[in-house]
Amino acid sequence: MGFYHKTLAEGRWFKLPFLEQMANIGSEVQRAINWKNKNELEYSKKAVERALELLYLTIEDPKNKSHLKELTRLREFLIDYFYFDNIYNSSDEFWHKYFYAFNYAVSRRRYL
Repeated sequence: MGFYHKTLAEGRWFKLPFLEQMANIGSEVQRAINWKNKNELEYSKKAVERALELLYLTIEDPKNKSHLKELTRLREFLIDYFYFDNIYNSSDEFWHKYFYAFNYAVSRRRYL
């Protein structure tokens, strides 16, 4: 299987700060939720796959070693929410709130 984000997988992803990596993952998760709510399940599935790919790259990034527990738990929650029985009782609102903090932090850093 090839990467959706080929240039990112070739090393560009590892140059991004952790906050930007998480904000990008959150964008894909939000796309997946939006498509799911429009009953466009194929588009939703592809967005989830892209989010998991970016999460995989983030886990592999050596600078994120201190976040490994959070990242692997995040992967577990996302997979449960989108593919299994949602035993952790996640919701669209939960994901929005979780990733909002990263998007906010990135936008604040750009204007400082």
